[in-house]
Amino acid sequence: MNFTLGFSPCPNDTFIFDALVNKKIDTGDYHFSVRLEDVETLNELAKKETLDFTKISYGVLPLVAEKYKVLNSGSALGKGVGPLLISKKPVDFAKVENYNIAIPGENTTAHLLFSLAFPNAKNKVFKRYDEIEDAVLNSDEILGVIIHENRFTYMNKGLYKIVDLGNYWEEKTSLPIPLGGIVGKRSLEQNILKDVDALIKKSIEYSFANYPFISDYIKKHSQEMEEEVMKKHIDLYVNNFSIGLGTDGQNAIKQLMQIYQNLRKKSGIHNELSHDLFLK
Repeated sequence: MNFTLGFSPCPNDTFIFDALVNKKIDTGDYHFSVRLEDVETLNELAKKETLDFTKISYGVLPLVAEKYKVLNSGSALGKGVGPLLISKKPVDFAKVENYNIAIPGENTTAHLLFSLAFPNAKNKVFKRYDEIEDAVLNSDEILGVIIHENRFTYMNKGLYKIVDLGNYWEEKTSLPIPLGGIVGKRSLEQNILKDVDALIKKSIEYSFANYPFISDYIKKHSQEMEEEVMKKHIDLYVNNFSIGLGTDGQNAIKQLMQIYQNLRKKSGIHNELSHDLFLK
């Protein structure tokens, strides 16, 4: 059986899927055609129901929940792993809403976490995550929300952290930060969803069993980052929640969906999300 599978070239995703897509574990009759894209592109593909299985930002889940279910394995949740709001010069928290804000995609968890902290911010510009540092460097009037490896490199460019949006979430909810996860089409048979979910879990366990070894597959797609930065990336975004969401993981995702609902209500839109979000 052949299925399409999308995930990002970031080290946390290639770490998770390396053993699966490169047949380092027994996948039986399951074969995958892989599409590597940045998370915002994957979000757009999910909205079009393009791929059978795909990584998404949990920020887009409300828009795809009718077509996809969240798998138990493959997610990025945790503490201390959230996006950061940065600036070219020091900026006071209370004045953030006066600036233009560069955000890595409209339908991203980063956008929802920013909106939780700054609900009245209106001047938002949506960019690819790897374009945001340059946008901030080139203007005193633009602040930026950064994710992924930029969390580890922004200080090297003389940029300043205004607030850790992940810490803000944790203080408000006492839950891990739900950044992104893997979804499978609802139209697929339940046993297929469960089998693929189990294979993703085995793939992660294989990579952990060989860690801190960094495979050539991870290095190939790492956008020339240093190996120590790859390891920091993996250490932050791949953990027990990646192996299985559990109750805390599911509650964190539900809480994020509630924030989305609250924002919609502020805009005068009232609609309820499906409660059947997760693979049973």
